[in-house]
Amino acid sequence: MKGVRFHEQGAPDVLRYEELPDPEPGEGEALIKLSAIGVNFIDTYRRSGAYPVDLPDLPGSEGAGEVVALGPGAGGVAVGDRVMVSGGRGTYAELVVASADRLVVLPDGYDEVTAAALPIQAMTAHFLVHSAYPLSRGDTCLVHAGAGGVGLLLIQMAKMRGTHVITTVSTKGKAALAREAGADDVIVYTTEDFVAAVKRITNGAMLPVVYDAVGKTTFDGSLDCLHPRGLLILYGQASGAVPPLDPQVLNAKGSLFLTRPNLGDYTLTPKEFAWRSGDVIAWAGSGKLKVRIGERFPLAEAAEAHRRLEGRLTTGKVILLP
Repeated sequence: MKGVRFHEQGAPDVLRYEELPDPEPGEGEALIKLSAIGVNFIDTYRRSGAYPVDLPDLPGSEGAGEVVALGPGAGGVAVGDRVMVSGGRGTYAELVVASADRLVVLPDGYDEVTAAALPIQAMTAHFLVHSAYPLSRGDTCLVHAGAGGVGLLLIQMAKMRGTHVITTVSTKGKAALAREAGADDVIVYTTEDFVAAVKRITNGAMLPVVYDAVGKTTFDGSLDCLHPRGLLILYGQASGAVPPLDPQVLNAKGSLFLTRPNLGDYTLTPKEFAWRSGDVIAWAGSGKLKVRIGERFPLAEAAEAHRRLEGRLTTGKVILLP
């Protein structure tokens, strides 16, 4: 099979399109021929060295395609099923092996590119608004990077729960996308200080929760947007890692709370995985949740996809096509 690996960590150019051995499914696993692959910031963190990996590494954690073989004891899917692949490692390839219990059989006619866009970003948005901080009608929240893949989905899911959504974006063009997704107030942070804007929008009341996937450049300001006992949910580091924090800072700013969650810890049980995956597949299929596919690249051009994602030149979801 063809796939994309890196033999050393670094810039996008370390990604190599190579001939690789076909994987074989083991106990409880399925082999999937991929038709679409999702690109996520965590892929860039692993490639760049922000996260440790064993080398060489085949990146990618999500996709969609057809089951072509089953290992011993694999249940819940059959050869020929079209599936959403969640949690598989090494999806930047034509074939991938994944645990059968983390595959979701797609309804007839379901678009596989849409399905490939859902496992990480949509399910992350789901746990953020339902579990990390369960939003409710009357809440106001701040969503950073509102025109990004998670941001656009997070805005929509927050609006489903009756929440007033403030978001930040870098350009007027991205502001239009965030408004289209349902954002009530959009701050173009390149022209206005977002903390001052939040203070103005809330008449000084500030916020119970901030969703921050940007990290280093927004972290301090995100804390300043919270009212006493507010919660900062830091779920990414697109601008770089946040420096170590003295917990006394949280005390001084109003007995604040800070969490750094990940999707794996919010899909620990089969029931929880089925809840989140079932919701996002149903919502996207019905049009209740609009999934914006921003750009598509041939698998061989994965390096360019990473360059554009890291350069904040994309909106919505980035997809690779094998």
